[in-house]
Amino acid sequence: MARYEIHGHAIVSDDDCIANADGSMPDALRNEADWRRFQGELDRAVLNVLGRYGHYRFPNVAGRRRLIVSSQADGVEQRADGWWWNPGMASLGEALRKAAPEGGLIAVPGGRRVNDLFLSLGFDAFHLSRKRGVRLPGGVPVFTRAWAMGSAERLLASHGLHPTDPVVLDEAERVSVTVWMR
Repeated sequence: MARYEIHGHAIVSDDDCIANADGSMPDALRNEADWRRFQGELDRAVLNVLGRYGHYRFPNVAGRRRLIVSSQADGVEQRADGWWWNPGMASLGEALRKAAPEGGLIAVPGGRRVNDLFLSLGFDAFHLSRKRGVRLPGGVPVFTRAWAMGSAERLLASHGLHPTDPVVLDEAERVSVTVWMR
């Protein structure tokens, strides 16, 4: 039986947001060192899982294998632009067996709703990058319950994940990453 390791990825503001209120990622949250690391992690994965909106917003120019989470899919189906999965009609196991039968690293670059789904299904690791000094009032939090829990870190800890030591990616722009492991 194939084995999978599921890793989530996000860069967040001081107030745990991944996007502005309109769903767009502001330039203030972007960072070249984090972007290079993130792209490397996506390249290492056998499958990238993201929501339908993210799939349409970010064309798959790198040609990575994708699993698109959408209620508009009929279970698990292969389309010209990737594998599509409706979690209400098929299990994660079924989706992974079809989209990545060889097993391996699964990268979840998210979207809030996809992050919420995988938080409940169980991340093996979550790579939480943080850019200090950026706030996005009224923005989209990395997880729906991040604010209710007080922070993304507290929410991850409440789901059995433990932090590694943070790694500074860009000292000048105050960007670091902490990998939360099961």
